Amino acid sequence: MKGKRLYVGNLNYSINRQELGELFSEYGKVDFVRIIKNKGFGFVQMNNINSANLAIEDLNGIVFHGRKIKVAEAKRKKIIPKLIVKEYS
Repeated sequence: MKGKRLYVGNLNYSINRQELGELFSEYGKVDFVRIIKNKGFGFVQMNNINSANLAIEDLNGIVFHGRKIKVAEAKRKKIIPKLIVKEYS
């Protein structure tokens, strides 16, 4: 069964991958954890969709290391082509 990638926002900057992984591992197998340095967010890939959905329900809005975190299904980044502006003389 294909897993689900979760977005975790408003993280304390001192959080490391192990701590975040341990939080989510209470809900099922965690395939990987990625924290974006100095940005306060990261991603957790969970092995099972049902476990991921339960983690979203239970963890969204909790206080973790002093900050109220946001947990949601990760969305693909939309690539927006740059607008090309022609200059006319």
